[in-house]
Parts: sequence; structure tokens; C-alpha cells
Amino acid sequence: MMAIDVGAMLPELALTDMNNGPLNLTSFVGKPFILYFYPKDDTPGCTIEAKDFSALSDDFAKAGASVLGVSKDTSTKHQKFTEKYGLSIPLATDESNDVMAALGVWVEKSMYGKSYMGIERSTFLFDASGRLVQVWRKVKVAGHAAEVLDAVHALA
Repeated sequence: MMAIDVGAMLPELALTDMNNGPLNLTSFVGKPFILYFYPKDDTPGCTIEAKDFSALSDDFAKAGASVLGVSKDTSTKHQKFTEKYGLSIPLATDESNDVMAALGVWVEKSMYGKSYMGIERSTFLFDASGRLVQVWRKVKVAGHAAEVLDAVHALA
């Protein structure tokens, strides 16, 4: 497992956007960028997190920041998830695990005594130059989006 440390630059890796097109991470350089990873569309914690980021999307935009949520779900599942809950933040897929591996969020997990590989709920805040300034790992959903917004404001 690779990982990225505070101070590192945003890697030149690509995801797939909700329209099934390529989305290069470096296209977000130029303004603060929040990249958050979550396990699965339409599950309780992931839904709350996506709704919380969406509820604050205008505040993130006013602060000049972009937000992108990422899971392994397909573009079609992301579209359905977005429509079902009226989400206002874009979602992307990393079916190849390239980005998740590079950022160290594809990890071994354990449930009911069984080990499996999965996404560790994590958030990364990059400044306008593309430098990683803050990381949240093993995120607890309640209040997280507001905490990230506070960190964006602290960049100013």
C-alpha cells in the first residue's frame, strides 16, 4: 500500500466521472480541492456524508474550493445515487484502484472475523497549488463536512 503525506503534490492520476469520461486529478489545481473517499453509494454512512457535503456545496464554492467524492461504484450507480438524494457534488469512480492505492485508502479491513480489501473512509485537502495540506483518515461522518469546510477557510 502506498500513501501520500502532507506536503506531497496531487498525483497525476485519472478517475472516471459520472458521465463515464476521464477525469484527471490535476485538473483541480488552481483552487483548494477536497477529495474524499467513501465505501459505497446508497449505504447509511456514505449517504449522510454525501448529503452533508452537498448541503455545504455553496459554502465550499464561496470559499473557492472544489469537492469530489470517490468510490468503486460505477458511473451509472453514481448517477442513480445523485438523483435519488439530490446530491450537488460530483462523484467519480476508481474501479482500477489506482488512485485509492496511491493515496493509501485501499486497505485490508475486517468484519465478523473475515478480512477483505476495502476503502478506508478518508478525506484529503489540497491547496490551490495542488499540495496536500490536511488528511483525515478513518473518518467519522457526523460533522465531518463542516470540519473540512473550516479547514478550507483556514487556508485563506
